[in-house]
Amino acid sequence: MRPHLPLALAASFLLAGCASAPSHPAATPAPPPAAEAAANDNLNAVAWTQTAVEHDLIYIQAYRDAQSQLLAALHDPNWDALAKEDRVAPTTGLPPAVVLDIDETVLDNSPYQARLVKNGGTYDEASWAAWCKEQQARAMPGALAFTQFAAAHGIAVIYLSNRAKDLDTATLANLRQLGFPVSGADAFLGLGTVEPGCDQVGTEKGCRRQLVSRKYRVLMQFGDQLGDFVDVLANTEAGRKQAIAGYMDWIGTRWFVLPNPTYGSWEPALFNNDWSAPAAEQRQQKLNALRYN
Repeated sequence: MRPHLPLALAASFLLAGCASAPSHPAATPAPPPAAEAAANDNLNAVAWTQTAVEHDLIYIQAYRDAQSQLLAALHDPNWDALAKEDRVAPTTGLPPAVVLDIDETVLDNSPYQARLVKNGGTYDEASWAAWCKEQQARAMPGALAFTQFAAAHGIAVIYLSNRAKDLDTATLANLRQLGFPVSGADAFLGLGTVEPGCDQVGTEKGCRRQLVSRKYRVLMQFGDQLGDFVDVLANTEAGRKQAIAGYMDWIGTRWFVLPNPTYGSWEPALFNNDWSAPAAEQRQQKLNALRYN
């Protein structure tokens, strides 16, 4: 936007006969408009998550559908929702559980995303941790009713999250304030939770799912990322499809996938997982990934 330049107005005299009119004072230049935040590609996604009724209906639909099937899964001793790589202990005699991701699955962090859009910022661990410690995240539609229903029927509710483990106190407090069932500190398996003998790579959840498998028969899993259900060995479009190829029959019965257009592993898959690439290059590679016919 170009700056406004002040206009120098020369005083002029208007002669009427021999009388002269007084000169007009110079006009005060208008202040420049307030600076606007740069356009942010996440604006539509965040606006949709916060304002679209369709967003809420998808969540309600998923959780209601899961609830309608939960008791049947409970009473089927052969029912288990862990991928074969994660089921490292037999299910016989194990108590039942449901496993849920936290962010954008049971807790709504769209205000944090909205702040980034408004201020032209990007995700960083410090601002994210500060948001989590505010304990202001709201419940996702349908999540509270489902988890309360599960707990009422003796089904443990396990929150398997990539929030850092040292955010456990704030996270569990936020969940409790909203009425989510929390059996204790062990209900939160955050990033940094150790499963002996299992090497966790990055933010993969496989080791923590193995930890759960030693204690519970898992009836259902919920998440907004593929990594909430199975480890993705190659984060490419083809690799992501391959990771779930053997579990398509579980979608909507054992695995319940929720929408998240604001962030996720789907995004870096579009630019070779190279977060060090300049933003303009990342954006160009996203444009290159679009299909036009």
